[in-house]
Amino acid sequence: MPNSASAKKSLRQSEDLRLRNRSVRSAIRTQIKKVRVALKEGDVAKSEEAFRLAVKKLDKAAANHIFHANKTARLKSRLAKAIKTAKGIA
Repeated sequence: MPNSASAKKSLRQSEDLRLRNRSVRSAIRTQIKKVRVALKEGDVAKSEEAFRLAVKKLDKAAANHIFHANKTARLKSRLAKAIKTAKGIA
C-alpha cells in the first residue's frame, strides 16, 4: 500500500487509466470481431465499413500508446489482406 500522498495519488491515477485503457481495448477487439464475422458471412461491403471504423480506433489507440504502433499496423494489415482475399483481388 502507498504511504505518501503522492504515491496514493499515483495509485488512483493508474487505476483510472487502467480502466479507461481496458474499455478502449475491449471496443477495438469488438470492432475487429465485427470485421471478421462480416467476412465469414461473405458480406464484403459490411466488412469494409467495419474495417474503416476498426482502423480509426486502432490509430487512436496507437496515438495514445494503448497499443504499440507495430501491433496496430500488423492488425490493420491482416484485416486488409483478409478483405482483399474475400474480394478475390489478392
